[in-house]
Amino acid sequence: MIRVAVQTDAINVAAELDIHDAGGHGASAIFVGRVRGDDGLAELFLEHHPALTEAGLAELAHVAADRWSLSALTLVHRVGGMAPGETIVLVLASSAHRAEALAATEFLIDRLKTDVMLWKRETFADGRVAWVEPRDGDHGRAERWD
Repeated sequence: MIRVAVQTDAINVAAELDIHDAGGHGASAIFVGRVRGDDGLAELFLEHHPALTEAGLAELAHVAADRWSLSALTLVHRVGGMAPGETIVLVLASSAHRAEALAATEFLIDRLKTDVMLWKRETFADGRVAWVEPRDGDHGRAERWD
């Protein structure tokens, strides 16, 4: 079972885990990414291309499911405005054994930062606004999966 969602609503991690784990699995790996509040960040806004963003996430999910023996995969990404501490991305990967679930989760987080059409704009308490540029290590982490 592969589930992919792009949404503006808050991600309910507990509810997503209940849906994901309905079948029972030997191992599940979970990654919850949250908005950091560094340097007085007031809001993170994620712009996206509705069709291409969801398609990009779905493609990555299918690549992970094909590469590792996964029994379930959930990938939820939030878009729009978010405050520090709010969940921005959730990855749940399940398999018979932990190695596949852990690897798939790490792969998805590493690759979605470089492969999916999302643009981050930060607004700070002092009024500064800045677009987030890719970090030096993002492409290196993504390329190690090639």
